[in-house]
Amino acid sequence: MKLLGLVAAPALLAAAVPAAHAANALQPHATRAAIAGDVLPGLKQNAARTGSVAAGKRISVAISLTPRGGRALDTFVAKVSDPHSSSYGHYLTRHGFAARFGRTDAEIKQLKDYLRAQGLTVGKVHSGNLLVDADGTAAQLEKAFGTKLSTWKDAKTGRCFYANDSAPTLPAAIASIVSDVAGLNNRVQLHHQATPHTVSPHNGPGGGYTPAQLKGGYNVSGTYTGSGQKIALLEFDGFQQSNITTYDNYYGLGSPTPAVQKVDGGSGALGDGQVEVELDIEVLHAIAPKANVTVFEGPNSDAGEVDTYQAIVDSGIPTTSISWGAAESARTTSGINAVDAVFKAGAAQGLGFYAASGDDGSDDAGDGGTSVDYPASDPYVTGVGGTKLTVTSSNVWSKEVAWSGGGGGKSSVFKIPSWQTAVQKSAGGGYRQVPDVSAHANPSPGVSIYSQGSWSSVGGTSAAAPEWAAFAALYNQRAAAAGKAGLGFANPALYSASGTGFHDITSGSNGAYSAGTGWDFTTGWGSYNAATLASKLLG
Repeated sequence: MKLLGLVAAPALLAAAVPAAHAANALQPHATRAAIAGDVLPGLKQNAARTGSVAAGKRISVAISLTPRGGRALDTFVAKVSDPHSSSYGHYLTRHGFAARFGRTDAEIKQLKDYLRAQGLTVGKVHSGNLLVDADGTAAQLEKAFGTKLSTWKDAKTGRCFYANDSAPTLPAAIASIVSDVAGLNNRVQLHHQATPHTVSPHNGPGGGYTPAQLKGGYNVSGTYTGSGQKIALLEFDGFQQSNITTYDNYYGLGSPTPAVQKVDGGSGALGDGQVEVELDIEVLHAIAPKANVTVFEGPNSDAGEVDTYQAIVDSGIPTTSISWGAAESARTTSGINAVDAVFKAGAAQGLGFYAASGDDGSDDAGDGGTSVDYPASDPYVTGVGGTKLTVTSSNVWSKEVAWSGGGGGKSSVFKIPSWQTAVQKSAGGGYRQVPDVSAHANPSPGVSIYSQGSWSSVGGTSAAAPEWAAFAALYNQRAAAAGKAGLGFANPALYSASGTGFHDITSGSNGAYSAGTGWDFTTGWGSYNAATLASKLLG
């Protein structure tokens, strides 16, 4: 999910609010202000109201606050991510970020006092004082946020969901620092981008590519294995370690057992997203077998999503692979802003995010137009498109074409970032262009994986995203050995490379767009030649 036009940070609250004034701000008659963009787009046009949410239904919400300093955070991230800047790689620690850009304790207290006065239970206040969890009954939430929660039925899919009828409101002093209240609707379910497909024999069981083919095709040196590096996976389903063990043993990878961190109680019982999680883990093991992988499992909900991303940032793990998303048009603008703020905080702390661009070509929303997937379209995320890789019998790159399902196009939310203007296309209309890079995603052949007790070939940009996250881990290992900073938010450096170290993919289409020389809407800069790209980035 995602979306967002970055909004200018509102005026800051005073560091301390006298008790009398704070109390007055919480009175029912106090002036209230709406949280802009915090209502589903086209709700009444695309769904029919079927009733009211039961007053006693308990609902969890995650309240996002705007960072302090207005555009100062954007400026800071631009400097530490620009390889031509003297500040490049001088990232903030978690505590340094909180001190510089987090909300004050007094502001957090004012918010908590208000929520409790409305009967809500306040949960975790996350690192940086920019995200506060709470829960309560539907009736309490309606009172606290000045809106009505109704049940709805989607006109296209028939799916039933609940949502707030209007934008939530808060006392003006509090609303001035709140950017989103996630959890007031449960319409959007993030989908994973894995595409199963069994094909004629290649070297791997199930018909897909092997670790040797992937590493050979992308010129991954045996010297670098990801040893000592950490990679996070954002997941909304679980996995079975026995499947991972079978994969690792078959190829003799000797990979560390993945760790699991459950967020907000985890993702629940195993579902059809299991193949996604196991694909992500096994692709990381294939290319960076010695890296330590942590799987962050959260609920597939708006509040679960933002909380899970925040947990990843709080962990400090430098590289994250993301294979779940939804069309920009399916999300609230405020929800996109909230997730974007977490990515931006991660970038300030030297963290890089790699997200699958989607498996529906240039029409991610499926409405016959052109649209892109979020979070791949976020300016602080490296969007990863799809290709079809061909390797020789000796596992050397032979050719690569754009995969027809690879997501790509222009964002409808984010303006084009400065580091992308050098490749700005007229079709982009001045908006963020997707993807940034690409890797093997075609399902015929896909990647050979072991899941749910059997071998199969699986493709999709869910394979491409961890292929790039694995490269980032290998790069960070090499950079550490050279005494240099990790890759962090990679886009400014990748675009600064101007195509050096990439396989430029010039044929194929994803629907509305065709591949061409240099950057394009189907494959971005292309796939990586690990050895040459790492050398270029290291200078």
